[in-house]
Amino acid sequence: MKLCRFKLPTHCHAVHIGLTLDDHTVIDLSAAGVQRLTALLESDNLVAVLRALAALPLPRLPLTEVTLLAPVEQQEVWAAGVTYLRSKKARMDESEFSASAYDRVYDAERPEIFFKSMPEKVVATGGDVGIRKDAKWNVPEPELALVCNSRGQVVGYTIGNDMSSRDIEGENLLYLPQAKTYLKSCAVGPFVSVGVDEAEARGWTIGVEILRGGQAVFSGETSVGQIKRTFESLAEFLFRSQSFPHGAVLLTGTGVVPPDGFTLAAGDRVRIRISGIGTLENPVAIV
Repeated sequence: MKLCRFKLPTHCHAVHIGLTLDDHTVIDLSAAGVQRLTALLESDNLVAVLRALAALPLPRLPLTEVTLLAPVEQQEVWAAGVTYLRSKKARMDESEFSASAYDRVYDAERPEIFFKSMPEKVVATGGDVGIRKDAKWNVPEPELALVCNSRGQVVGYTIGNDMSSRDIEGENLLYLPQAKTYLKSCAVGPFVSVGVDEAEARGWTIGVEILRGGQAVFSGETSVGQIKRTFESLAEFLFRSQSFPHGAVLLTGTGVVPPDGFTLAAGDRVRIRISGIGTLENPVAIV
């Protein structure tokens, strides 16, 4: 089962909450009084609640006729880094100055966790993701994102694009916030897969394709199973000495890295697919 937020072309100001049981139709849960995705994610037995809602005679709409929004309301988005061996190598390669730090955090008990985006700045599928005008080496980072409720429980999964300016980060490790957190640097969506445990999610694949002029200029794939740390551990570290009354979204790191000679350009399209969730696709713009 997958949850989403969407708008109708005839009611462009009203946000609806949807449930999809296939890749073609969305059940409008708002017709049953469900107004907030966050409230559903706080349910003690989310799957049972959704099954009961799906059994009701609610409107069913073709997905092609709705506009999907980011599945984020008031949740902050955070990110974990250096969780894949490939990511560790890439981060070490981009900066000899910071290489030992990335090497150490990969094997350390405490993960790298950093703030990524306020909810109102999260980009939905179809919206522009940004590359900094003062950076020369920009890449997408396709990632599985953990959707956590206010109690720190992982209740679902979505797709994240942790856009990064690798030359800025490589220049100095202290520039990480500028390389990672800027306008349109975070895309999330379009669905939240629920009722899935970690073992099943680790069987999913993560693929990315970058299109330029309609032609693929880079593609790659990895497995969620290659993430070194457990999802429970990542969520537990995020919630240590922290409070997220609306829950939080945690990106889990990337295992697909374009070659060093590649950088995004305005007009490119980044298409990220996770087999158990769907596809997040965004054009690229300079910000």
